Amino acid sequence: MTLVVSSVYLSTGVTLSYAAAGDHAAPVVVLLPGPTDSWRSYEPVLDRLASSVRAIAVSPRGHGDSDKPPAGYGVREFASDVPPLLDALGIDLAVLGGHSGSCLTVRRVAINHPARVAGLVLEASPTTLRGHTGLTQFVDTALSGLEDPIDPAFARSFVADTSSEQVAAEFVDDLASEVMKVPARVWKEMFAGLLAYDDLDEIEQVTAPTLLLWGDADALVDRDMQTALARRVRGAELIVYSGVGHTPRWEDPTRFAADVAEFAHRVLQPRA
Repeated sequence: MTLVVSSVYLSTGVTLSYAAAGDHAAPVVVLLPGPTDSWRSYEPVLDRLASSVRAIAVSPRGHGDSDKPPAGYGVREFASDVPPLLDALGIDLAVLGGHSGSCLTVRRVAINHPARVAGLVLEASPTTLRGHTGLTQFVDTALSGLEDPIDPAFARSFVADTSSEQVAAEFVDDLASEVMKVPARVWKEMFAGLLAYDDLDEIEQVTAPTLLLWGDADALVDRDMQTALARRVRGAELIVYSGVGHTPRWEDPTRFAADVAEFAHRVLQPRA
């Protein structure tokens, strides 16, 4: 696999860092990591995906080596970068993948720009985080006094909370280093935005085929949320990873890549 790491300037005025792998003629999957993660959080699956799809993992604004403007870290702002990203990369139609809070971002894109979205892959997707007790407590306690530079122990703890003992310690350390690149002001605005956002009154407007990937040992996003999404998103398919936690792609990257690739071919091949 040849992994190309680059950056792209968007019409929204930000430059985003990304990594791409795979044949340009293959179905395109654009992957947006969860809050505070960079494109590097997809490294375990990029080489596996590249054998059958063109995989593009992106560091959203405020994350990794992407631009960090003074403001603009709500779900709608993150979503507003996606169509210009596709334009800048010459992509007309793609499968969009999100993890955790970024699932809200790709759902927003699918609602606002259905012609650009061939399908959605929602990994550990919440229904909504508005009023979420655990997240509210995290914002009120851990984030209220957060300052730059981000404490390495805090960053590693945050990654570990969304990981499991099955994930190599070295990879967790690498992810924590990326998390530390996110300024405190971005953490605060982003998580406040997640707590305020709710698209459930619009969720039926998602017309793109949707794949829900969820681990039944997820301590942050529960089965009831998956059941609700499978019921409310037209034609959604749920795949459950037994014994896996909040980030299936880290714990079982081979299966995750196979599930995503099969889905991408299924929803994009007829349109080729």
